[in-house]
Amino acid sequence: MKYRVNRRTGDRISEIGLGTSYLYEAGHDEGVRTVRRAYDGGINYYDLAAGDGSTFPIFGDALSDVRKDVFYQIHFGADYTKGEYGWTLDLQKIKDSVAWQLDQLKTDYIDYGFIHCQDESEDWHTYVKNGVLDYILSLKKEGIVRHIGLSSHTPEVIREILAEGIPDQLMFSLNPSYDYGKGEYAHGGTDERAELYRRCEAEGIGITVMKPFGGGTLLSDSLSPFGKALTPYQCIRYALDKPGVLCVLPGARSAEEVDTLLAYYEQPEEALDYTVISTFTPASAAGRCVYCNHCCPCPAGLDVGLINKYYDLAKAGDAMAAEHYYSLEHTAEDCVSCGHCDSRCPFGVKQSARMEEIRTYFRNR
Repeated sequence: MKYRVNRRTGDRISEIGLGTSYLYEAGHDEGVRTVRRAYDGGINYYDLAAGDGSTFPIFGDALSDVRKDVFYQIHFGADYTKGEYGWTLDLQKIKDSVAWQLDQLKTDYIDYGFIHCQDESEDWHTYVKNGVLDYILSLKKEGIVRHIGLSSHTPEVIREILAEGIPDQLMFSLNPSYDYGKGEYAHGGTDERAELYRRCEAEGIGITVMKPFGGGTLLSDSLSPFGKALTPYQCIRYALDKPGVLCVLPGARSAEEVDTLLAYYEQPEEALDYTVISTFTPASAAGRCVYCNHCCPCPAGLDVGLINKYYDLAKAGDAMAAEHYYSLEHTAEDCVSCGHCDSRCPFGVKQSARMEEIRTYFRNR
């Protein structure tokens, strides 16, 4: 397992976490075995916007003895008063649901208390008016909530809430289908979504990724907008390549499915190559580097993807990005304009010209 650090909180979070939309389908005993297998495999981050209330006692039995070693996302707005998942903006229901979740989890604190599922600006205004935000903030002051997060599918609403300066973590639906404007949660244009990722990186807000497989559509030849199924490993790599991303949260309903996810780290590079998505690149995204490094190896030794990423982040205001750029063994200064990357880029990026642009930018800083 590899880990990434949320710069705002200092938490060291596993690149692969565990979502819980359908864990309950495993039943209690198999659910406990599944969660424990995830923990034993190095997964330390768990999203608890669960599909059913029976998920919580599974975690209480599976991880209570190692509670200090794991992180829970608990959602203020997810309602389990009827057993299955529900959504509410009612303050008392939220209080009751959170108290019940803590009891079932056998814990007395929340690592990341999430402002839950704010997809409309009106929802956010109601959330604040009903006192739910004040409730989360009060629990943070008491130390019951350690950090505050936000879950949403809508970049416009995310920007509105981030302007309040409250969230340290963002849960967002991120995959190549949504980024390219296809699917139920493909909210915001390609550039708008890319700008959100860069903003989170620049401001140190970690992104945890929900729906990395597009609800399974990306894993199906017949349903994938790219005309070909991607593998789970290609989807995971795609998400992890995006700025700001700390952790991808696929679901599992068995220990064997967890083993399949963890096998990500055993895959050869060619098995992680997701450039098949270039067959569906919309006009708005053509010629934009996605940091996939399909153009490598560079004859001059450049890490073309990282150079592009640090450039984009530096322009977005990330002060640390320039430091990272200068620390690279080879920078755009070392580009020999051989055109190797231009001929290999499936997204039509003229990288040799881009290297000149990047070289000029960093010389003039």
